[in-house]
Amino acid sequence: MKHFKIIFTFALLLLFGLNNAQKIGVVDTNEILNKLPQYKEAEARLNSQIDTWESELQSLQSEYERKKAAFESEKVLLIGDQLKLREKEVADLDKNIKTTTSLRFGANGEITKLRTNLVQPFQDQIWGAIKTMSEKNGLGIVLDKSNNISVIFLQSKYDYTEKVLSILLKGTDKKEKTNSKGKK
Repeated sequence: MKHFKIIFTFALLLLFGLNNAQKIGVVDTNEILNKLPQYKEAEARLNSQIDTWESELQSLQSEYERKKAAFESEKVLLIGDQLKLREKEVADLDKNIKTTTSLRFGANGEITKLRTNLVQPFQDQIWGAIKTMSEKNGLGIVLDKSNNISVIFLQSKYDYTEKVLSILLKGTDKKEKTNSKGKK
């Protein structure tokens, strides 16, 4: 009788444990972002802005190099205030380059802010689609394999990337049809 109670209790715990087990799904948000046409367009605009800023910075750098070389070669001929003025001009240009680099390309620079503003709306859309998909499929946990989570093996039935993408693209297709009807 004592063994029967232990076995019965173990069987009940096992039964409840299996019923309350969480289903887990995996998505790859980088793959989703790369398949969204609006994200590619926004990323192209960002890269264009980065290229513009890099070319401006290169022209400042070449101007600095030219003025510094001219200053070094004429340094012997300059005296007093002329020497100080030219030295200050070169130093100011160097300071301007460093400030511009920091403001645009630094950790809290304009590029970081632009990238955050670019990605945030897409992340919100993806989060909403993941939530919808997880509720539809009864998932308790959804992992993102693109965020440094090591997934050693994944059966395709647990990869919900395409389902999330279809939800997002379905919403995009509706918006495009509405926009094309409005333009006609």
